[in-house]
Amino acid sequence: MKNRKVKPTYHPETQAIRIQSQRTDHMEHSGPLYLTSSFCYEDAEAMRAAFADETDAYIYTRFSNPSVQEFVDRMRALEGAESGFATASGMSAVFGSFMAFLKTGDHLLSSQSIFGSTHTVITKFLPKWGIEHTYFDMNKPASIEALIRPNTKMIFVETPSNPGLDLIDLSALAKIAKKHNIILNVDNCFATPALQKPLALGADLVTHSATKWIDGQGRVLGGIVLGREELVKEVYAFCRSTGPSLSPFNAWVLSRSLETLHVRMERHSQSALSLAQALEKNAHLEWVKYPFLPSHPQHAIAQQQMTAGGGIVCFELKGGLERGRRFLDALELLSLTANLGDSRSIASHPASTTHAKLSEAERLNAGITPGLIRISVGLEYAGDIIQDIEQALEASK
Repeated sequence: MKNRKVKPTYHPETQAIRIQSQRTDHMEHSGPLYLTSSFCYEDAEAMRAAFADETDAYIYTRFSNPSVQEFVDRMRALEGAESGFATASGMSAVFGSFMAFLKTGDHLLSSQSIFGSTHTVITKFLPKWGIEHTYFDMNKPASIEALIRPNTKMIFVETPSNPGLDLIDLSALAKIAKKHNIILNVDNCFATPALQKPLALGADLVTHSATKWIDGQGRVLGGIVLGREELVKEVYAFCRSTGPSLSPFNAWVLSRSLETLHVRMERHSQSALSLAQALEKNAHLEWVKYPFLPSHPQHAIAQQQMTAGGGIVCFELKGGLERGRRFLDALELLSLTANLGDSRSIASHPASTTHAKLSEAERLNAGITPGLIRISVGLEYAGDIIQDIEQALEASK
């Protein structure tokens, strides 16, 4: 059997399926799993050259591994990135992308609407190293440039945001970052490269929690940072020494997942749009948010920079915090779990779970209201998902 090469002219979807680590003598069709902590050399000179970075030889799995590299190469193809480094989780990717570039005296400018753990890193841990931060409102993009300081080194943004589905014009934000020589770091977890490519829109770095839609089945943890080679080298240097590396097994699972990413995201997006359209008519809700609903405040931006709306739908229950809990208890099909991006639909109430450790003021500033419900729309039959949510809304009134 011929060891076929993947042409760089192939479409990213094809590359995500066909790129694989080198085949062994067995000529296996699916990429092999390299469960080893270290690698051997023919002689002392080969070992010296590897440690001197004079060759691409593998050294130690904390640094690199063929199974991990296959995942990185597939993600590079999908995001259009020069380089990437895979991490043990999405939060280690976010933290690594911060610490590789920020030092005492620097300033981070971040969107207010971000994942709860990212908020904790920015507000509780970065200040320990003398790193300052300022939040901006994604719904007021005209105010961003005035918040930049002489010591601002990075702009960080989630779009769509977790959990409120706020969006921002990445091309416009990239122009601001480049004007001031600031790194633009975009969390692309909710959209994935199947629906949105921040690097093509001017971002410098892209981070992912591969635990979510990239895996797609709630099996393993993983993360990745992607971007220009000179920037990823800094991330690699930080992570190589501090150790938040992705395991070969998880990388192997994630590589297999990428082979179905586009077809999965297409189905997630179709079902999520159907759910959002159905819920807009529901009398138990104050509002419904989904990027591809015309009622979304940044609908035009979503259509401009995303190919579909993704698999998350948010809505505000009439009745607030207690109504939110009753709604979760009334669900019969959807799972209650601390994850999203699964083949199985998931419901969560951020105010009492993922963002519960934030103060009420912090939650409201991030757009997390007492009755906010986040639905991660799975791959079940869309009618069953809609029926379960509608009966739970009725039962919780």
